[in-house]
Amino acid sequence: MENGNNFAETLLQALDEKAQWYDTTELPRILENYRLLHTCVRIIFDFLVKKAMITPDPYKIDKKISDIKAPDSEQFVENERSVVMGMRFSDYESTLGFLCNYYKFSVAQLSLQNIKKLMDLNNSITWNSFSANSNKINTRVLATMVFTARQNSDALNASMLNDNLSKASHALNDINSALKDYTEFQKEWYKGQIRRNVILNPNFDANKALSEPASELQQIKKHFASGMGKVPFYSELVEEIIQEDQAENKEEIQKRLLAKLNIQREEAKKTEKRIDTKALIMGALQVLGSTPPQLASIAQKIQDNHDLLESEHNSFMDKLKRALRKAFNIEEKPLYYSVTITDQTTGAKRIDKIHYQNFITEIATKARRYGSVAQVNSPGYKKIAAMPEDKIAEFVSVQITDCNKLMVLLNALDDFFKTSAAPSNKAKVKGLKIDITTLKNSVVKANQLRVEYTSYIEEEEQMKKLGISG
Repeated sequence: MENGNNFAETLLQALDEKAQWYDTTELPRILENYRLLHTCVRIIFDFLVKKAMITPDPYKIDKKISDIKAPDSEQFVENERSVVMGMRFSDYESTLGFLCNYYKFSVAQLSLQNIKKLMDLNNSITWNSFSANSNKINTRVLATMVFTARQNSDALNASMLNDNLSKASHALNDINSALKDYTEFQKEWYKGQIRRNVILNPNFDANKALSEPASELQQIKKHFASGMGKVPFYSELVEEIIQEDQAENKEEIQKRLLAKLNIQREEAKKTEKRIDTKALIMGALQVLGSTPPQLASIAQKIQDNHDLLESEHNSFMDKLKRALRKAFNIEEKPLYYSVTITDQTTGAKRIDKIHYQNFITEIATKARRYGSVAQVNSPGYKKIAAMPEDKIAEFVSVQITDCNKLMVLLNALDDFFKTSAAPSNKAKVKGLKIDITTLKNSVVKANQLRVEYTSYIEEEEQMKKLGISG
């Protein structure tokens, strides 16, 4: 019995340590992948709405998401495709939003039952096998819509769509792989909770239980409800506990289990690991390389809002002026938007003029520039990687500064469109806030890597001054 207690104590300690690792490291990483997936899904959703491939769910705002639920996957008639897929895709996106903003990714919350809910959601639209030949109806119909819409799009929007499909695929693969490993841990965690709350309970007759396997099963069943509450009783996992306690090869089983939980200690080796500063600053550049989809979405919404305002100037004289300019090949008069910039520190306001045509061109240029460095093997990435490290850092710093200035103008432009549209058109104005927030998150992440890079460089310089070499 003493050996049994020693095993249980060692096992529970290992489980607690692994649970802490999941809570602080692995589950937050899974959440980040869900956030990436959600961003991609929102962009694809907006794209399909703009192309009139799906009809937005009119009841979306009234639906309250409080749990993980996969969208409906029943068959439907072809002439209802736009409405049905609009509702299902909207439900899917809303559930991802709930996961990213309200769901707690922790070992205590993410039980075996909830893992199954996540996997059902993940399998409802298989971005990692996104095909018009899929045997899953939602994936098949959505893929057909996306491919049709892509064929009728310009190069920038097609590239944006492809990028988001690729990122959604990678994110889902990472999530599924991580959840597969986590499921195995949750099985052991479930068994550990039975040991903690049932077997180690003073009312549990350990001597009687260990007399034979059937007695241990009987004792566990007897005390299960009082120790585990409403948690389901999984017979196959309880049988594993009994095997760990009473099988002829129990020592071998216990040893394999402890090894699986990585609790075998190796003597700590003190090794100095030098940070690859170049990889760090190039990592910041790659984060910026993830922003073209947001920039493309922002540019498209600005264009749509611009067209909306222009549609309000459609008098006979307006039409005549446009016809004359076209007939005599006269260039369009430069259009300036006067926007209000608010200083976030002092609250002071100033008026700034945005040259519309140049502004749109600038956003498209940024999207192309950042897109060219998104992949490690791309010519753009290799060209910058060949530069001296300090020049790379300087380039990244300039880009981050430019992006921050751009976001200030975008926020002001968003307010401008919302206040300038005629009352009858205000509901048609496309807001930029969500896209700006997504862009801001990427810029903040890139800046964090840049700051980390700068800290290491300054630390190295200080050590050199002190005569300490790495």
